[in-house]
Amino acid sequence: MEPQFPGSIGTSSSLVLRLGQALFSVASLLFMCVGVQFYAYTSFCFLVTIKGLTIPWSLTLAMVDAFSVFVKRPSPQLQIVSVVVVGDWILSFLSLAAACSTASVSDFMVTEVGATFCGGQMCNRYRLSAAMACLSWSLSLTLALLNLWLLHSLYSNY
Repeated sequence: MEPQFPGSIGTSSSLVLRLGQALFSVASLLFMCVGVQFYAYTSFCFLVTIKGLTIPWSLTLAMVDAFSVFVKRPSPQLQIVSVVVVGDWILSFLSLAAACSTASVSDFMVTEVGATFCGGQMCNRYRLSAAMACLSWSLSLTLALLNLWLLHSLYSNY
């Protein structure tokens, strides 16, 4: 029997973390897209693109976790865990880049350009979107680290 680390793929804690990641990504996407013209700025388009990739990734893996938790608990396979680790790390780095670029541009719009360029409601939505993206990234990084730990233990068993 393979080890089951908390937060690794196929566990209930992974399911909770994946659902949280999807929830924060959806919130970030909604704050960015609803009633705001985000497409005028490259960093905002980058955030929307990355969150558009993160949501299906995390929901698909949440379904895998739910299947493993509620139906049956198969032992994690090396190839599947390898793909999940690579996907998690790629999306984690891209999410960090998107969250930081959105936060820096929205901060620049408020502090340097002033209220004439960025209305209060619009800037607040940009900031909330960046905050939700940072929360989503923190969960993504947590999952990437935990699954990397599981991958190491699977490799050491071979």
